Amino acid sequence: MRPRVFELVRYRDPSGVSGTGVVAEGCEFSDGSVALRWRGANPATAVWPGLEAVLAVHGHQGATEVRWIETQPPTTTSPQPPGGIDQLFDELHQIRPPSAPQGWAGARHLR
Repeated sequence: MRPRVFELVRYRDPSGVSGTGVVAEGCEFSDGSVALRWRGANPATAVWPGLEAVLAVHGHQGATEVRWIETQPPTTTSPQPPGGIDQLFDELHQIRPPSAPQGWAGARHLR
């Protein structure tokens, strides 16, 4: 499951701080946790255990709601490596034979 993207829309601003309209952007992860990014003159980012906690603190008794943003599923599939995944390592990485130690003790510039 992919993270779901949303906006926090505030219809009234009882605190007089955030204003009205879209006041924050966020995403809900597959485990229910939420990352929230505030817009405005003092942007900030916070991570919450869930959307209920966000609304309990920032919902202002119904003055704020969540507007889910529909995302389009990918239209193309990821290309598969030739020969399958088992050969991916061999094609992308060349295995080199072991050489002399090269740490600080074996560094050439210290010899």
